[in-house]
Amino acid sequence: MSLGQSLLTIAALIAVSAFFSVAEISLAASRRLRLRQMADAGDLRAERVLRMQDQPGPYFTVVQIGLNAVAILGGVVGEGALSPYFTRLMALLVDEPLAGRLGFAASFLCVISLFIVLADLLPKRLGMNDPERAAVRLVGPMETLLRLMGPLVWLFGRLTDGLFKVLGLPAQRDERITSADILAMTEAGARSGQLAEREHEVITNVFELETRVVTSAMTPRERIAWFQKDEPEATLRARILAEPFSNYPVCDGDLDQLLGYVDAKDLFQRVLNQQALSPLDEGLLRKVLVVPDRLSLAEVLEQFRQAHEDFAVIVNEYSFVVGVITLNDVMSTVMGGLVDPQDEDWIVQRDPHSWLIDGMTPMADVQRALELAELPHEGEYETLAGFLMEMLRRVPKRTDSVQWAGFRFEVMDVDRYRIDQVMVTRLPSGTEASAGPV
Repeated sequence: MSLGQSLLTIAALIAVSAFFSVAEISLAASRRLRLRQMADAGDLRAERVLRMQDQPGPYFTVVQIGLNAVAILGGVVGEGALSPYFTRLMALLVDEPLAGRLGFAASFLCVISLFIVLADLLPKRLGMNDPERAAVRLVGPMETLLRLMGPLVWLFGRLTDGLFKVLGLPAQRDERITSADILAMTEAGARSGQLAEREHEVITNVFELETRVVTSAMTPRERIAWFQKDEPEATLRARILAEPFSNYPVCDGDLDQLLGYVDAKDLFQRVLNQQALSPLDEGLLRKVLVVPDRLSLAEVLEQFRQAHEDFAVIVNEYSFVVGVITLNDVMSTVMGGLVDPQDEDWIVQRDPHSWLIDGMTPMADVQRALELAELPHEGEYETLAGFLMEMLRRVPKRTDSVQWAGFRFEVMDVDRYRIDQVMVTRLPSGTEASAGPV
């Protein structure tokens, strides 16, 4: 075989090897969700690729037969074609026996380099750029090869299945998509610019509904506006003007003695009709939905759906009212800054290294804003105020501070044991960060 014929043969083997490399990586990297979208759009080849992914054993058997056969042939042809030329070149520099060994080594390295770059690395990178498109284009030729190599595929497949059983390994890959998988995909989309940052935030917040406790989004007890059952109309009107809300609990004596609640829309209609206002009037007092304080926001949404309500009172294990929550509160948690933009933000970044944060801010939001990987004693608190109490082991006072994970949390304002404002400052790099009060 002449040098030209040998080079053409090597080029053909590289092309065949590149075909099998693209076929292998494209099937492995193809996303089932994307393939399903292509199949639903009418591409029947995508449906065939999906079937290949369900039973990938025969497909990869053909790929490995092809790759190994080509690699062996490439070594044989390359060594026989290039070794004489490299040997003669080396003979100009060293003795004949050494020149033969160096010529063989140079021929081997040259052929191996060509196959690694042109038949493996380059095709696989091309296949990874758009694996679904590559897979649907190659599924036809691969099905033909599967039929032609049927006996060999069956033999090697049985041997491989036997090894899987002996080793106790699963024969099929797990196709279940978890919430972590979806969050990872959306984060990748946000980083690449294909998904807007606000959209990424909303998707993340939706999945957090399962883990965030209802107390992280409620209106706390001290901020609840409520009516006494026998309050005069003038007092009711003054309270509505001072604290305009959509719903008002009605109580008998104190907030823990709930009778129900009234909707502000019903009060508004009575005012328009020039009727007297009394919380106990027929048709005005509604039965209130009461939920425990350990429910997640997702569970509260389900309670709203079942009760056909959008307002609930939250009680603790001792049946004391700890807060109220509305459907709008839950949706505000999901939508983040897209809902009620006129409201004052709970987290205000003053500069690249400091934040002013309300003490009632959910710790999940603080963790996201500060990009904290973990928190101490997770599960023991829900808000920034709870975090400070846990770290200090007492009710914080003004100027109390805690250091954690390179940040200093300093209490700026306290109102009757309630932590109003906390200044969070990023500590200079190299500062010894303690995990407790300072």
